[in-house]
Amino acid sequence: MKKIPVSDLRLGMYVQEICGSWMDHPFWKNSFKLDSLDDLHTLKSSVREVWIDTRKGLDVAADATVLTMEEAATQAQEVLEASEAANETAILIPLHEEVALAEILKGRAKTAVMSMFSDVRMGHALHADMAYPIVEEIHQSISRNTDALVSLVRLKNKDDYTYLHSVAVCALMIALGKRLGLDGETLRHVGMAGLLHDVGKMLVPEHILNKPGRLTDEEFEIVKSHPKLGHEVLLRSHGLSEATLDVCLHHHERMDGGGYPDRLAGENLSLYARMGAVCDVYDAITSERCYKKGWEPATAIHKMAEWQRGHFDLRIFHAFVKTVGIYPVGTLVRLKSGRLGYVVEQGKQSLTAPVVKVIFSEQANAHILPELVDLSEAQDAVLSSEDPQQWGLAPLF
Repeated sequence: MKKIPVSDLRLGMYVQEICGSWMDHPFWKNSFKLDSLDDLHTLKSSVREVWIDTRKGLDVAADATVLTMEEAATQAQEVLEASEAANETAILIPLHEEVALAEILKGRAKTAVMSMFSDVRMGHALHADMAYPIVEEIHQSISRNTDALVSLVRLKNKDDYTYLHSVAVCALMIALGKRLGLDGETLRHVGMAGLLHDVGKMLVPEHILNKPGRLTDEEFEIVKSHPKLGHEVLLRSHGLSEATLDVCLHHHERMDGGGYPDRLAGENLSLYARMGAVCDVYDAITSERCYKKGWEPATAIHKMAEWQRGHFDLRIFHAFVKTVGIYPVGTLVRLKSGRLGYVVEQGKQSLTAPVVKVIFSEQANAHILPELVDLSEAQDAVLSSEDPQQWGLAPLF
């Protein structure tokens, strides 16, 4: 396995993984033999780096720039360690109590988004007034306990993805905004931006939006039109902030200018657009889609750290990691002691030492009496994040 810049790609190589968000490119299958000039051109024009498997295809030239899996993991870990020291976050309500409230809010928010977006799909005006109470409720939930709603809305199936993705990005934007010191109306504006950022997808034909295979170049261009389409919808709606309009139009831009629709870069991207880019990608790659199974939260954070250079604003990404954690709430982790458990709270001193609800023994291959373990105070540590399905375990919620 070698990580190489796309400039070194050539026909006959086996692409094992594309480094970037699934909305950066039209390939819904990450692994394939590169045998098409069109595919080669598309990769070179949409992403910076890929992983290749030299056992299944051609190798790179001897003088090419190459990163091994170990080197890439070390670099990603260095990025995450810059965010490792946890900041104190006020938790007014315990997780299990807020989850019950958040479950009700999740249903109401989904219904409101479906109603607003359905109007847009049918050619009617967006009734943004329906969104304000939902954004305020999400803001209150995040203020009581950041993790409950953020963790709940990640658990969505491919059928309700479009609507709950909007709810999730709203929650993430508010939580990230609080971490960055935003407050008052500004915080509500970024929440509204998250809720409405993908409204343009309602004007993209569903058979393209939910296509389970590779998109044609023409279909991919249609998908990439959704920020501008959404921006036009929001311009016709009264009372929306510049932040909301900006995030809708520019949440797919990248710091290196390789995004869309305007190929903005660096300082030309607003704080809100940079926030939107991180929140949108995180929820997208942790969600089940019709063409791809979502990554576990901890895997997603590590992947984003691996290819954040050029993609995200590093300061914003560090703040985001502090917001959701290196091992986000709901992540199944394997401990050095051979036990498995779910992260239920971020550690007070370090994001690598969360509070874990231990439920399973690897050695006995059996459930054990649940126990809360604060890794900052225990002689134990996280070895790895795990996929609950591979252990036959139910999700935390």
